[in-house]
Amino acid sequence: MFNYSNNGITVASIIDERRETTEGFPIKIRVTYNRVRKYYSTGKFLSKEDWEKLPDTKSKTLISIREDIQNSFSKIRDVVKDLELREGFSFDALNMKLSKGTSHTLNGAFKNKIQTLLDNGQIGSAQYYRIVLRSIERFAGENIQFSSVNVVWLNKYEKYLLDLKRTYTTVGIYCRAIRCIMNEGLKAGIIKENQYPFGNGKYEIPNGEGRKIALTIQQIKQIVNYSDGNPYNERYRDLWLFSYLCNGINFADMLRLKYSNIVNGEICFYRQKTIRTTKTKKELRAIITPELQSIIDKWGNPEKKPDNYIFPYLNDKKDNNEIFTVVGDVVRRCNKRMKTIGKNLGIGEISTYTARHSFATVLKRSGANIAYISESLGHNDLKTTENYLASFEREEREKNAKLLTNFGD
Repeated sequence: MFNYSNNGITVASIIDERRETTEGFPIKIRVTYNRVRKYYSTGKFLSKEDWEKLPDTKSKTLISIREDIQNSFSKIRDVVKDLELREGFSFDALNMKLSKGTSHTLNGAFKNKIQTLLDNGQIGSAQYYRIVLRSIERFAGENIQFSSVNVVWLNKYEKYLLDLKRTYTTVGIYCRAIRCIMNEGLKAGIIKENQYPFGNGKYEIPNGEGRKIALTIQQIKQIVNYSDGNPYNERYRDLWLFSYLCNGINFADMLRLKYSNIVNGEICFYRQKTIRTTKTKKELRAIITPELQSIIDKWGNPEKKPDNYIFPYLNDKKDNNEIFTVVGDVVRRCNKRMKTIGKNLGIGEISTYTARHSFATVLKRSGANIAYISESLGHNDLKTTENYLASFEREEREKNAKLLTNFGD
């Protein structure tokens, strides 16, 4: 009935026929952006018949309801238009603007963000923001005003984390979450440009020194040949190797693979981590080598129907929370087994994350084009890939530095 559309954003009043209450069907304002839909309550309920009568009704009761719906629609439309004029629309900024009572605190904005992520099924990202929220609340309480989050506050928070023996890497991870919330606050007009605390001459988020977690091709060979007679070590070793061989695929994507993802001898998939945040959806492809095929044959679902998962961990799991729990459990078990294998081989600690970095670094050391590596990893630009690889090459620099004084005496 009431509609607005501009710059790929639509706002419309609709009757939500997904569920009926004793009062009728709820009337909501639906906002659509990048194919994502969010629904906002008007507090009104109508039967289908009354909803159809609403545009031309003469009933005073229905006219009053129509006016209330129009007011709800106009409020959301005006906020959407305001965000378009500022720094661009986002659902986080919209929710923040519409929830002024709670979102004028950093805590409330974090909670809004967490709820949005949960609504999108992004359980892992929601958990990340929960962890950061708990940290900042332990540091500064449960009523942190946006206006108090300045350079001094951030420096104190950094010192607080370092005093707890957290690394600069952790400081960077936590502060990037705060920056994301502050960015949305800026978009929503809750803070002004001169209040924004990040950037040159302000608070700069530290970058921790990357740990050497990429393995050499010789170490990969040791893992491939490792055997201690323990079937569980063998299973999780093979899952780790599958990740390594399949473009360094993370376990959340790997366990979601179905036989329908196998096309013409390749595994084709999208990264869950970026599929919601990028306009252009980039399909990744990995050739099924004999080694990959052997792992599928050994540990894969024996019924190779298109809709069956390749690895039988999510067969009866449909809820996002259930999937998140299962993936996390498999990752923990794999990390435990790979830690044992790494210790027995004298390699050091190995984790599922090591597989991804080893995939990229082995290719780089073997002379592969960085553009190919970037495409295989699913990165959006080469700079991301270069940064990704840079901190894992110290040993290569040390080896080359010794060549400068290798006089052959």
